[in-house]
Amino acid sequence: MTPDERETVFLTLNVALRAVAFGLPLALLAATLLARGRFPGRFLLNALVHLPLMLPPVVTGWLLLIVFGVRGPAGAWLWGWLHVRLAFTEAGAALACGVMVFPLMVRAIRLSLEAIDPQLEQAARTLGAHWPRRFISITLPLAAPGVLAAAVLGYTASLGEFGAVITFAANIPGETRTLPLAIYSALDTAGGEAQAARLALMSVALAVGGLLLAEVLAPWRSKKARPSFLKKRSKKL
Repeated sequence: MTPDERETVFLTLNVALRAVAFGLPLALLAATLLARGRFPGRFLLNALVHLPLMLPPVVTGWLLLIVFGVRGPAGAWLWGWLHVRLAFTEAGAALACGVMVFPLMVRAIRLSLEAIDPQLEQAARTLGAHWPRRFISITLPLAAPGVLAAAVLGYTASLGEFGAVITFAANIPGETRTLPLAIYSALDTAGGEAQAARLALMSVALAVGGLLLAEVLAPWRSKKARPSFLKKRSKKL
């Protein structure tokens, strides 16, 4: 690998990890609301969460540019008060990836939450556990495989995100040029086919590595996902 290619790989990994770190807590919150909540506007929340899947990625990037650009409502506030600019930056690339993979992460966590036997939470409730403790001691451990799957899915999907990133963050070498953008640039350059092939192989290796890591961690997480709170309280009784 050339120094520029190594820089692109490290930048891609950093963007993907930041996208997951940014989106996973919000995905857990949204999935919990959709799986357990019963409130007016639930349908609208569900539609908003899945909107990036229904829109072309370029449109999503354009909407992010309107909202988080330096003249947009959120971007102007960030720049004026915190002196933070997201458009055409590495943080903006992570935001674009996080928004695009957000529906995938929500779906994975929601399916895991809906598969939990509600009688376990009801039993914890009868034993005196309030909602925060039930969620931390019962729901979250049992949903851990789904959360892990959401993180891996978000990571691998972020590695290949192109449209939203190039629209919102542009294709700046060393700043926002991730592997998909680098492959596009190589193919657009005369004699760049060999470099594009190397970058494509790196992208495949990173994606497969993430999936293998998920396969290794899944059995361990399944063993850890036990309603220990109920066991402890049952022993006391």
